[in-house]
Amino acid sequence: MINDLLKIGLAQIAPVWLNKEKTTEKIVSYISDAGEQNCDLVVFGEALLPGYPFWVDLTEGSKFNSIVQKEIFAYYLSQAIQPHTEDLALICNIARDQEIAVVLGTIEKAANRGGHSLYCSLVYIDKEGLIKTVHRKLMPTYEERLVWSPGDGHGLRVHKLGAFTVGGLNCWENWMPLSRTALYGMGEDLHVAIWPGSKRNTEDITRFIAKESRSYVISISGLMRKTDINENIPYSDKIISNSPDILADGGSCLAGPNGEWLVEPQTGKEILKVVDIDHKQVRMERHNFDPAGHYSRPDVTKLYVNRERQQIVQFDNEKNME
Repeated sequence: MINDLLKIGLAQIAPVWLNKEKTTEKIVSYISDAGEQNCDLVVFGEALLPGYPFWVDLTEGSKFNSIVQKEIFAYYLSQAIQPHTEDLALICNIARDQEIAVVLGTIEKAANRGGHSLYCSLVYIDKEGLIKTVHRKLMPTYEERLVWSPGDGHGLRVHKLGAFTVGGLNCWENWMPLSRTALYGMGEDLHVAIWPGSKRNTEDITRFIAKESRSYVISISGLMRKTDINENIPYSDKIISNSPDILADGGSCLAGPNGEWLVEPQTGKEILKVVDIDHKQVRMERHNFDPAGHYSRPDVTKLYVNRERQQIVQFDNEKNME
């Protein structure tokens, strides 16, 4: 019989901003710590590797053909990752060694889209250190569209982890009811919402999704302070001079399948919060409401999902590239 209990680690950390190598080292350290505490799963915020594009708001990001924006973007691109390469090898290896699954927010330079456009991608790594999902954010939000490209449905997938079925979405994707429904329909009962960080984003929607889905919901955020701005990046002086002291205050939290807090939003500090969750609580709450099960009406409304990986070139006798 599968154990109903699952131990999860909420890793709310700041990146070594726009430094892929040093941020990876920090992530590995937190995975190791979570593994030593016998976590089955550890989760990290949106775009953490190598960092969220906070400069856009601070440096006239919408100015067309700006040399400032071009140079910062070129640097950002150089620090982005390609998942199925050595870029994530250290993280996959520590996940395998510690026998711990990982959800990680990354900036992906997608090989199947030429390698020079960026996607905000949620990566799921299993306990064997294998990358099982790379979900590209379907719609970048507002100013993010100046830096990130729209994704596709290929990564709308779930994964078994003990008694649980885990799925996840990036940031404001969590407000998209049909994207949530796609995961519900595949049996999701542990939802991971990853955010760049801010309590204002997580304090309402986390409990709402938990009540809607009758699932455990983790909102995991990053943290970003003015002092975290890497002075080696282009135009760092301009970014620093226009930056508030706090760009992202965290807000990581966890709600149970009845919508009640298990961990209230955590702000202002880097933490690894370890919590046990119990699948029995999911089964109890599904008794009176199951949005993809007995309380759904597929004879009246259905959802169609296109999970084809979008790419500009498709070669005969070859499957879509990751």
